Amino acid sequence: MTVAEPTTDGSYRDRIVAVEPGGNEYIADADRHGSPHQLFWTWTSPNLEFATIFVGMLSVLAFGMTFWQAVAGIVVGTGLGALAHYVLSARGPLHGVPQMVLGRLPFGFRGNAVPAVLMSITAGVGWFATNSVSGAFALSTLFGFGPLVGLIVIVLLQTALAFFGHNLVQAFERFSFPVLAVIFVITSVAIFSHADLGNDVVAAGGVGGMGGFLLTVGTSFGYAAGWTPYAADFTRYLPSTVSRPRTGFFAAAGLFTACVVLEVVGAASVTTGEASLADPTGSFTAELASPLAKATLLAIAVGAIAANAINVYSGAMAFVTIGIKLPPHVARALVTVFFGIAGFLVAWWALPDAAHSYEAFLLIIAYWVGPWLGVVFADQYLRRGQVIAGFLYDRSYANWNGLAAFVIGLVASVLLFANQEKLVGVVAKGLPQLGDVTFFVGFLLAGGLYLLLCRSKIATERA
Repeated sequence: MTVAEPTTDGSYRDRIVAVEPGGNEYIADADRHGSPHQLFWTWTSPNLEFATIFVGMLSVLAFGMTFWQAVAGIVVGTGLGALAHYVLSARGPLHGVPQMVLGRLPFGFRGNAVPAVLMSITAGVGWFATNSVSGAFALSTLFGFGPLVGLIVIVLLQTALAFFGHNLVQAFERFSFPVLAVIFVITSVAIFSHADLGNDVVAAGGVGGMGGFLLTVGTSFGYAAGWTPYAADFTRYLPSTVSRPRTGFFAAAGLFTACVVLEVVGAASVTTGEASLADPTGSFTAELASPLAKATLLAIAVGAIAANAINVYSGAMAFVTIGIKLPPHVARALVTVFFGIAGFLVAWWALPDAAHSYEAFLLIIAYWVGPWLGVVFADQYLRRGQVIAGFLYDRSYANWNGLAAFVIGLVASVLLFANQEKLVGVVAKGLPQLGDVTFFVGFLLAGGLYLLLCRSKIATERA
């Protein structure tokens, strides 16, 4: 059985300060607008923030890398994440639906609730809280009030943007891009002027070796690939006739450029000798002249808002995709408010120990995104050239073998290879020098299982 896709009504196309109607419907031609090049700032602006910088700081402070080892790990991990983002972003204009609606193909309508809930939690609560904390500390340092006051300001602004929806979020990313880019370029030059890139003493207290390198790859991949479950959400409004390679390129280029540049700057900032996990925001700006330090703190706050407008928007989109029936004109907007409140509460809880919470969170994201990507890519390979529209909104469509491949890949990879303070896998205990390769193993295992278990089903559907 296949069913017709519910579509938008063409009333939203060029409206910016208007609540986006509906939830996760197919975007009708009358609502399609924009061009692929806009995706560069869509994915650059949300990554011009302190959470990105902190990934680079962790590579040296926590993982024991020298500066140049950190650069290599950052480029490899971010490159892999950006490549995945390229592939998934390119599908948006063709199919005109959010990323998690496309996820109904490999997991089935009901089975897709598992990754959709995971995304809702990591995006709408986890990432929302993480970025809110960095923005709150920036405002607290800049204006001298308590972090809780800064957190409230940040949460209200970013939730309001996401409440209105796609067009206002895109507009905010476009207008914040030049401001963030100029400030962070100047800040980067200042950081490198104080950096001692040959200083290896900072690596003494970290993990070091191949394990530290793989942890650097894992965290930078987790950060970049954490955006992949959102990919089609921000390309589905493009006209179906736009170039798919250009669509994927500009989305991936914005993500890769911002992440690599700021993560490398974060690693360089540690070599000044001022960096501290206890106060990462304050220590990062300590070497900057007062006016530039204040501008950087403001940019950190704006970048947090840019990132979380996307996080809470797509988190709410994923939750709507679970299949809970709500009035179409209020579904996404109401869920956005819910995640804004939930994210605020988690951020408030994480304020006292933000650094260690963030390190663990980055690896946890990679744990589930790795096998999710493996299943999604395997499904896309098997369905190449297939007409899929009739399956996306069919509540009876099932693919339980796809969900089984995901769950087995996730559970097996975590139990064997996870390497965190509170969770060490069987293989990781015996070979600690491996660091944490959970996401690689999860990707390969889940993808391979999907090809094995689902090939005949998809071949039948194609026929």
